Amino acid sequence: MRIHRSTALVTGLAALAATLTAPTVLAAPAAHAASGGSAASGDCAKGQLCVWPEAKFGGKRQTFELADTDIDSCISLPKGTTAASLANRTGRPVTTYQSATCAETGEFDTYPGGGSWLPSSPYRFRAVKIWES
Repeated sequence: MRIHRSTALVTGLAALAATLTAPTVLAAPAAHAASGGSAASGDCAKGQLCVWPEAKFGGKRQTFELADTDIDSCISLPKGTTAASLANRTGRPVTTYQSATCAETGEFDTYPGGGSWLPSSPYRFRAVKIWES
């Protein structure tokens, strides 16, 4: 008994495998107009962690840098503030927390450093933690 493989089937399976293993969250930022209209809303300088209150990098951006941020410490956003999108250009992993105190009883996710963009978080986050490595 001989088994014949269809080139189309093999190509389709390879494409499906690539799609399933490709990261979906870590796409480069789209150039959206920021509130106020001055810069692209996905803009975040190398070495910074940037968070926005609205999905797709909308609203007023908050930035954090390693020079003035405690590593491995919970950084709560200002009281009453939440964020819905982020860009991590710190070179270190960053965890977002639904809890304002970095409690792991709510939702939390970690994003790699160096160039991670999250245009729409699956939950509103209220705190972040930048990890040593």
